[in-house]
Amino acid sequence: MNDSLDTTLPIAILGAGPVGLAAAAHVAARGLTPLILEAGALVGANLESYRHVRLFSPWQYNVDRAARGLLEAAGWRMPAPDSLPTAGELVDGYLRPLAALPVLAAQLKLGQRVVAITRAGFDKVKTRGRERAPFVIRVRTEEGERDYLASAVIDATGTWSQPNPLGAHGVPAQGEAALGARIFYGMPDVLGRERARYAGKRVLVVGAGHSAAGTLLALAQLADEVPGTQLVWAIRGQPGAKLFGGGEADGLAARGLLGMRLQALQQSGRLELRQSFRIRSLADNGGVITVYDDAGAAPIEEIAEVIAATGARPDLELTRELRVRHDPWLESTDLLAPLIDPNEHSCGTVRPHGHRELAHPEPGYYAVGAKSYGRAPNFLMATGYEQVRSVVAALAGDLAAADDVQLELPETGVCSTRQAYDDTPAAGCCGGPAPAAAPGCCAADAQASAEGKGGCGCAAAAPAARCGA
Repeated sequence: MNDSLDTTLPIAILGAGPVGLAAAAHVAARGLTPLILEAGALVGANLESYRHVRLFSPWQYNVDRAARGLLEAAGWRMPAPDSLPTAGELVDGYLRPLAALPVLAAQLKLGQRVVAITRAGFDKVKTRGRERAPFVIRVRTEEGERDYLASAVIDATGTWSQPNPLGAHGVPAQGEAALGARIFYGMPDVLGRERARYAGKRVLVVGAGHSAAGTLLALAQLADEVPGTQLVWAIRGQPGAKLFGGGEADGLAARGLLGMRLQALQQSGRLELRQSFRIRSLADNGGVITVYDDAGAAPIEEIAEVIAATGARPDLELTRELRVRHDPWLESTDLLAPLIDPNEHSCGTVRPHGHRELAHPEPGYYAVGAKSYGRAPNFLMATGYEQVRSVVAALAGDLAAADDVQLELPETGVCSTRQAYDDTPAAGCCGGPAPAAAPGCCAADAQASAEGKGGCGCAAAAPAARCGA
């Protein structure tokens, strides 16, 4: 056992998403006590916000080993390892049963929004005796504020609830706040709950990620069903091979097919693409929105609704009173930054890493999961599971296990590009069977489907997946 860990206090785990609950499972498996603090009313609150989205990684990459061990001991059985769950299916079929296990349920506190983390009796400046002081986690609840004490903190609060703005400079565009009621940040349920919001309207999607791609494909299906629905896509860069991903060469077939479908949609003329468009301002012109470019390009006009699929960033304010050290531009730890730099790496090319790369100058505090990547978008859930396994082993004093970081991920170079896939992949293609590397529709089917013709067995496009899935 780690000599500096006060086992009379729990290990606080912030966030009850997939990585947070995996951390809790590892803590429990080590005979330690987790304290799980979740801001939402249910576990997996962020996943709930896009439960309609089918993930591009199969079940085998979405279930943590320690969590699986606890669940199977209680009679749970994992779905087919190679099947693709929706975000909602992952919540209903995995996270909720996991959180309901007695060893975790008794330690789960819902509706507890963490607003600050510090050390008992210490601000950031004071040093002597600091490492022996327990952590204080300040939370806001419906009943008011309260503090929890903990021996260590595993911060799995993620980034999803802190979306990046539309503005080209990393800050909100002029007029963005005033028009907030007509801007959706993230992945709206275009074909379900939000259908009326977008049907028959001219919709602008901003962003070059998986979220943008999936939303565009869902809007294309809506346009097939509701005349007058128009699609405009604005990206800051210029389209190229990376924009539509690896296609048949992608290590995750669902993600590769997403790019093929999106490219076919653009080539069919049903998608207005505005490249190198860096948003300066938005203005209300008689009930519709005009979007202006920072470099003076022709504005995008007559927009009824905007969908900002612009990524997210971590909330660093929580740790203002802790001694943390971040990479200057990614906002990950400085040791992790060169391993995850999206200019060099995709989801599948990030090297395994653990407690040493995730450590901060503040002993006992670790950010894990999507938050550990800061502003880098190339996080995969399986990466977070290995992170927490290593971190918990280190907290338990098992440095041999903590340093033995291993991770198998699909080797792919397209994670920084954005794709989606069919809900039910076709068995073959027009003119012959699908290539072995791409067990879905071929390019001809994708083109036909994008044109509303269906292709040879290709189902209509489903909403896309996020890179973190």
